Amino acid sequence: MKKLLITSLLLGACTLAAAKLPAPSAEAKAKSDEAAAKAAWAMKVDTYQLCQSQDRVAAVYFKSAQAAGKAAPPATATPPCEDPGAFSYAAPQTVKPLEVSGAHSPAETAVSPPSTRVPDAESNPVKKP
Repeated sequence: MKKLLITSLLLGACTLAAAKLPAPSAEAKAKSDEAAAKAAWAMKVDTYQLCQSQDRVAAVYFKSAQAAGKAAPPATATPPCEDPGAFSYAAPQTVKPLEVSGAHSPAETAVSPPSTRVPDAESNPVKKP
């Protein structure tokens, strides 16, 4: 009896876990897009700060090597540090596609039913050769 009860409770929990979540609203999607953009900007800021600190460490190393009279190897050429600037986010504007050919014009309102009471054999007689 206990096994049956435990099994049914586990199956019920699995059913609840497999329930489909509703699609996110437009506001939630916009917030997640903005959070993703902010995270990408934060990564660029971190990279910029790391680049600056590496440049400072290299400058101190070459200065101390020169002061000690040691021959330091030539510096490796690296691209300059790029400042990402202040965070700014502009939500992308959704633009509806324009009809190019006009083939998808709106349908006209129906004024009569699509079928008639006349049999098909009378309205479309078969032509004998």
